[in-house]
Amino acid sequence: MLGAFQRQTIVPLLQGLPGSDVLRLVLLSLAASIAISLGINFLFEANLPGEAPSTALSVASPEPLSVARKKIEAEIDRDSPDYARFFQRLHAVLPGEYNEILNGLAKQAVDGADMSNVDSLVSQAVRDVRSSSGLLGAKADGPALSHIFEMQLAMMRALAAKDPRLCVDFLYGGASQAFLTFAAQNRPLVAEMAIAGLEAISSGRANEIQRQPPSDADFNALESAMKTQGLTDAEVSAILDGKTPDPPIPDARMCTAGQIYLKTIAALPEPARLRIYSLAVELMARS
Repeated sequence: MLGAFQRQTIVPLLQGLPGSDVLRLVLLSLAASIAISLGINFLFEANLPGEAPSTALSVASPEPLSVARKKIEAEIDRDSPDYARFFQRLHAVLPGEYNEILNGLAKQAVDGADMSNVDSLVSQAVRDVRSSSGLLGAKADGPALSHIFEMQLAMMRALAAKDPRLCVDFLYGGASQAFLTFAAQNRPLVAEMAIAGLEAISSGRANEIQRQPPSDADFNALESAMKTQGLTDAEVSAILDGKTPDPPIPDARMCTAGQIYLKTIAALPEPARLRIYSLAVELMARS
């Protein structure tokens, strides 16, 4: 669940927090995020056809860039009204970043990259937004912060109906071609996840709510509540600590456990719930 790079990146951020074992805090917080990332970049980690690394605007002349940008905007509007809503909201919430992102995509097109895959375009936009402004989401008000996780649960339910294996991939932030295909076939849901992240950023910028990190008591309450909902010690450990049980938990049951987990967090008292949500968003923005 937590790779070596993520441990090296995130553990130092939590040094000095009182109480909890730092590594377990990291694992729990990332699990709480369920690949939150203020969007969907993990959906596209496998690199969709035509995707090229984001590059800075540099040598291309203004006229070809302008033409390329207009073409990209037209393709988004034509191919996916759902993704168009995401870009419209991005323009409203972060107009400067919107222009930088579209100019960067146009630069790739001028350099010869195939920019016709709208799923890939959204992927790059979400990654850029998370990197530049994701920390603001941790300061959002309760409804905006909670809605991110409501969308995670909605995605898990949709995946469970399609294929429990894909649901488990999502739970652990994995990417596969089958998962990417599912995302392309469910753009309204994917777009809503991305927009939820933008709304949290907008709320965080307006409210700047500073929350304390979750406490040992918060995490203990979560673990106890999960067991009360029928999860076994092995299932709880698989989610909260990233441990692989022996024998492995079947995909269908693991998918159910993940949904119970999200619903259990949502049922915690508001202060504890929002502390966990806020830390999860912060960690993913910094990772």
